Amino acid sequence: MQSPDLPMTDRRLVATAAILGLLAVAAGAFGAHALAGRDGGRAAQLFETASRYQMWHALALLGLAVLGIETRWAGRLFVAGIVLFSGSLYALALGAPRPVAWVTPIGGVAFLGGWALLAVAALRGR
Repeated sequence: MQSPDLPMTDRRLVATAAILGLLAVAAGAFGAHALAGRDGGRAAQLFETASRYQMWHALALLGLAVLGIETRWAGRLFVAGIVLFSGSLYALALGAPRPVAWVTPIGGVAFLGGWALLAVAALRGR
């Protein structure tokens, strides 16, 4: 089966999505196995939430590339959301100070912004 001939920017987006997806699976496995008994299971729960959101948004990035929807900002906001939302939850699960939790909603807003921009781009036919 021949792979589609994607422009370089789309190939980078697919590669980024694949790497973020790979890391989401690894983080989910780590959380499920290494953190299960820690903190009454709270750390494992945080890791699971972080990896789930990371995976969904890695798949969203993949969708942007495959569908050819032109919205770099949606992709950037998805990546920012992964870093800020999922990253802060990973950090909290591993013992980061409580104020790190202030970053989590900023990542959530980045996710929301990415989805909003994707909807606008789709409606405008880009």
